[in-house]
Amino acid sequence: MAVSTGDAEVDSKVEEWLNWDKNEKTHAEIASLARKGDVKELRARLCSRLEFGTAGLRGRMGAGYSRMSDVTVIQSTQGLLRHAQNVCPDLKKRGLVVGYDARHNSHRWALMTAVIFLNAEIPVYLYSEICPTPFVPYGVLHYGCDVGVMITASHNPKEDNGYKVYWSNGAQIIPPHDSGIAECILQNLAPWPNSWNISAVESHPLRSDPYKETMNCYFEDIGKQLCKHRDANAESPLKFTYTAMHGVGHRFAQESFRTFGFKPFIPVKEQVEPDPEFPTVKFPNPEEGKSALNLSIKTANEHGSSIILANDPDADRLAVAEKQPSGDWKVFTGNETGALFGWWLLTCHRNSGKEAAADVYMLSSTVSSKILKTLAEKEGFSFEETLTGFKWMGNRAHELLKEGKEVLFAFEEAIGFMCGTVVLDKDGVSAMSCMAECATYLHARGLTLTQQLNLLYNKYGIHKTSNSYFLCYHQPVIERIFERIRNLEGPGKYPSRCGRFEIKYVRDLMTGYDSSENDLKACLPVSSSSQMLTFTFANGCVATIRTSGTEPKVKYYTEYLAPPSLDEASVEKELKEMVENIVDVFLEPVKNELVPRSE
Repeated sequence: MAVSTGDAEVDSKVEEWLNWDKNEKTHAEIASLARKGDVKELRARLCSRLEFGTAGLRGRMGAGYSRMSDVTVIQSTQGLLRHAQNVCPDLKKRGLVVGYDARHNSHRWALMTAVIFLNAEIPVYLYSEICPTPFVPYGVLHYGCDVGVMITASHNPKEDNGYKVYWSNGAQIIPPHDSGIAECILQNLAPWPNSWNISAVESHPLRSDPYKETMNCYFEDIGKQLCKHRDANAESPLKFTYTAMHGVGHRFAQESFRTFGFKPFIPVKEQVEPDPEFPTVKFPNPEEGKSALNLSIKTANEHGSSIILANDPDADRLAVAEKQPSGDWKVFTGNETGALFGWWLLTCHRNSGKEAAADVYMLSSTVSSKILKTLAEKEGFSFEETLTGFKWMGNRAHELLKEGKEVLFAFEEAIGFMCGTVVLDKDGVSAMSCMAECATYLHARGLTLTQQLNLLYNKYGIHKTSNSYFLCYHQPVIERIFERIRNLEGPGKYPSRCGRFEIKYVRDLMTGYDSSENDLKACLPVSSSSQMLTFTFANGCVATIRTSGTEPKVKYYTEYLAPPSLDEASVEKELKEMVENIVDVFLEPVKNELVPRSE
């Protein structure tokens, strides 16, 4: 097809795409745009690439290099293979694990990933059915593989999909592997012969199916490491409601409950079956609160259930809600759930006869609550903070294990929890049963999750957080926000106040500046491609503004650590004013270009 749009660069990319793309639908999509002469759309689709970033790729499905498509998956896998061949001398022995969720194209792209490695005579452990994301990092360690790939977009909208990469340590990739893979992708853009031949996967002698063995071994391992009160669980009168949010989680959640000895939970029947259209939710993200859990709340009320457990569509995250005496439901924030998990896993550790010594660790991301840090200071174990994202916590946990340390728990405020070290990534399948066991233990002692959280705040101080985000679809606007803040009081002068609140320290992890350090250099790793500013205020509040690595969002995170002597209402009032000032002072000039989060 020879169609000229009048733009030489666009015409060249159109010709290239039509030569490479063998998918009838996306081939026709670009051809149609070319016939219409839609230069603007073609340039957006073909003259920029979906960047290989946070643990791989994630974006909208469709035709073009800036979308998730057959071509971009082939290119990414070719680059991944070349990088693995360069740095993994035993790749032909150790191989690759591939899993996929229930989204549109996930199975097809898993097959495409598999066939490219199989064509290079590398063994592939390809799950024969949809699976939760934690099965891939678990499988990497269980089978001793060099690489793992999970095809998923987690909790993103139905139009999206993604390509998530794990390394031989069972954790998501971090530098230098991410940049190494990205470089190899650019060196291997043209699809290789047979890269489209997915029909060859099933009969290939180097392809094996790890599904049944992983099911057995994973649940056996989480039972041994995490379940502490199986007999009491079986006798508990508590009723739990569970939703898979139209994702993969239902079957695995059932098995998790059986492993811990619980009676079956009450499922949200409308959301049991995997459905890539996510018909009953606006966003398939349990982190969105009551707006995402309305069917769960309805089901729980109808069946007399007091606790809701919700996985996101790939079952690596967990939301928790509890019915209050008023009849209303409290949806715990990720920070509140993290506080409960930290207390619970420390309690289990001590109940097993072990000490909370310096070689026992908990981790959390830098934008999460500092509750674990407070617990560590008071209870004698070690705490570490990492950059945002489980790729950092998973890799740090692996390093600590190699040093002979014990890692009890890691979490991020975005409802991601790693209970124990069976999986070195967030895992909603094991976490849901751990939380159910915690609730059961408390119920037997006359306490609810909410009451226990309040007891923690009474003992360790009130850790009140307020997090949210704005949607922003224009990168120049995002860059303008952060550059303005960096120069708010003159060229190169960070702000010293935010409204009436005095700023004590500023940390900028894009530039590497940290005014709290003697040498003014940040201790955490610096990324010139990621915006993250953290402000420590004189009143003890900490606030971070950052961009998302996977979504078009400007996020803010705030926490006020107050002594137990203060009443919660006054703490909330102070924090509310702090948030209002942050939004008004730092974001006011571009607020008309930002879309607030809506419940």
